[in-house]
Amino acid sequence: MNLLLEIGAEEIPDWMLEGALQYLSTAISALIKDKNLGAANIQTDATPRRLVLRAEGLLSREPDTEERVWGPAKSAPEAAIAGFARKQSKTLADLEILSDGKLEKYSFLRKTEGRPANQILAEALPQLILKTPFPKTMYWPGKGGPRFIRPIRWIVALLGDEVIPFEIADIWAANESSGHRVLGASRFPVTYDTYEQRLRQNFVILSRDERRARIQAVPTRYKCDNDLLNTLVNLTEWPTPITGSFDPQFLDLPKEVLTTVMRVHQKYFSVETKDGQLAPLFVAVTNTDGDPDGLILHGNETVLRARFNDARFFWNADQKKPLTDRVQDLANVMFQAKLGTYLEKTKRISALVTELGGDANAERAAHLCKADLTTELVKEFTELQGIIGGLYAKAQNEPEEVWTAIYDHYRPASMEDAIPRTVAGQLVSIADKLDTLRGCFRVGLIPTGTRDPFALRRATQGIVRIVVEGKLRLPIRTLLDGDAALEEFFLDRVRYYFREIRGFAYDEVNAVLASGFNDLVDVEERLEAVREARPTEDFQAVAAGSKRIRNILKPAGELVAGMIDPALIEPGPEAALYQATLNTKSRFATMTAREKVQAIAAMRPEIDLFFDKVLVNAPDPAVRHNRLTLLHTMLAEFSTIADFSEIVTSSQESK
Repeated sequence: MNLLLEIGAEEIPDWMLEGALQYLSTAISALIKDKNLGAANIQTDATPRRLVLRAEGLLSREPDTEERVWGPAKSAPEAAIAGFARKQSKTLADLEILSDGKLEKYSFLRKTEGRPANQILAEALPQLILKTPFPKTMYWPGKGGPRFIRPIRWIVALLGDEVIPFEIADIWAANESSGHRVLGASRFPVTYDTYEQRLRQNFVILSRDERRARIQAVPTRYKCDNDLLNTLVNLTEWPTPITGSFDPQFLDLPKEVLTTVMRVHQKYFSVETKDGQLAPLFVAVTNTDGDPDGLILHGNETVLRARFNDARFFWNADQKKPLTDRVQDLANVMFQAKLGTYLEKTKRISALVTELGGDANAERAAHLCKADLTTELVKEFTELQGIIGGLYAKAQNEPEEVWTAIYDHYRPASMEDAIPRTVAGQLVSIADKLDTLRGCFRVGLIPTGTRDPFALRRATQGIVRIVVEGKLRLPIRTLLDGDAALEEFFLDRVRYYFREIRGFAYDEVNAVLASGFNDLVDVEERLEAVREARPTEDFQAVAAGSKRIRNILKPAGELVAGMIDPALIEPGPEAALYQATLNTKSRFATMTAREKVQAIAAMRPEIDLFFDKVLVNAPDPAVRHNRLTLLHTMLAEFSTIADFSEIVTSSQESK
């Protein structure tokens, strides 16, 4: 049988739809599995006014079940046997005497008839729907009523041709859906097979892919912004793109200002010329079937013109006061109650940039980087902070190194965003993020679970990316002020970056980070060396040997650290390993990470022969201690690259 569930509501925020659909799919899959209702194929869709789940292949009822119920032993008193029968609503004649493998006992076979799927769903769906996790919910129709992201206005719930009978706040499930708020019918009947077609007849395109394609079909060459595109897909049920224009005189304003006004405030796509310049055009997406009289287009152009005029006024007004004169105004802008004002933060950033080795341009950028927070343009368009500072610095004839560093210092804003373009920008960005991290951890504002109000995970990820991709040799652990909690938090982000973003295997990351993460550029080089050498047979053998050495040394602890006594080295395999260790150790200082891993792997014959021919735990205590010291010395050299015992070898994978 097929299940159709549609939850019709007032407009749901576009960014909440995906999470709600994932929850519904997971929750209903779990319900179907728990009740043995078959292996259903589930599909989800959404528009602003509906969450939809369709499932095919459900059973019409639960399977019948049988369970053997055991009672007292055959030798039990009659009263106990009678009590068991009475409690189970059975007579003595209904009971059997069987062995449970130990004793002969009274028992019976309890048969439970499976319930209809319709009944199971009717009981489960109301609470399942109301448990949909949204960041915020509301009571409706009043306080004390159920909570949901928006008031539910209708519910379609069909199993086959039958309505699943349940209600939420007096909204009863039925077989009637609702069309487009303006263009469609308020109610019309549907079946599982006709559902999508009937929605289309009422100006609702259910498929998000089809809505996306409809938006992209506009012939104007607009700059595709996937985030904006996804937002518009989730904001519309019948999207229709229209192309408008604005006065070319506004092109005198910076491109960043114009595109931000269009994208963030109006949800318009900007349009570019063939050579990549901004054109005096925009593409808006309406939730209608067209604009034959041009009224919608005219309204959009009017609103955009007013927004651009505001931006121009702020741009001109802000220029009357240079950024250098605005720095002291930051004393009136609070960063965080426990961490002080933005003026105090600016001083800390400047000190950090100096500590990081920044030149005069980086120090100048650090001094000015937050000044644009006092400008009217940033107050109106907060998304432009940093960018406006960079543009104002450029207009006020600051050196290119300075204004680009200010412009870029919030980067990277996401995993897809580029890191700052210059070393000065990279250092200011790191200093800004590092100051926020150190300060928040110092005053106890540490992320917990999914809560991260100061975006500390993103800030840490940004530092990691800038250091690694910018090839900056910075002493990361030293910069974390010895804060153990911050170090662990930072290390977790380093692991995530190299594992999830760069694609290194989890055991390679664990092995390399076990040998330190103070220099992230060095971490990257060691990871690449390990990944390159890993498929080779010699490397696999050395990794397995490292595990063996670590296990041998574990009982001895640090007692075997020290100098090897050459006089106690026996000729043959032990001497060969000793000499190979000395040769490798003497060349390590001048080797690259790749060469070090190759040198370690090249020691495989000596390691294999040593373990094959030499008894480490020799009867003579001095010889035994010397051999353990040899292994400890060799392992210490290996560990400057990675803890190879963390590597999962091919023999382990096959187990």
